[in-house]
Amino acid sequence: MPYITKARRRAISGDYGETPADAGELNFVITQKIAEYVYRHKLRYQTINDVVGALEGAKAEFQRRVVGPYEDTKIATNGDVYHESLLSRTDVRHPAV
Repeated sequence: MPYITKARRRAISGDYGETPADAGELNFVITQKIAEYVYRHKLRYQTINDVVGALEGAKAEFQRRVVGPYEDTKIATNGDVYHESLLSRTDVRHPAV
């Protein structure tokens, strides 16, 4: 858990708080929302499953919608680091020499 000052905690807390300034503050805001959810729904397997599922779903959607297209743009701009043979083969073992 990131350790941020109490003043910054107050500033970014709540529905209309400031936008987190860095990864630590973003972590704090996400953790705060998770804690509120668990408090309201009680600590039990279903609640834990809800939280983990929501986090995994949000992560997957961010990867698909934001990270993937960003990486594709960078590959087009800078070139790929993976050799073409690795991308077009299902068997990625070293080819016979």
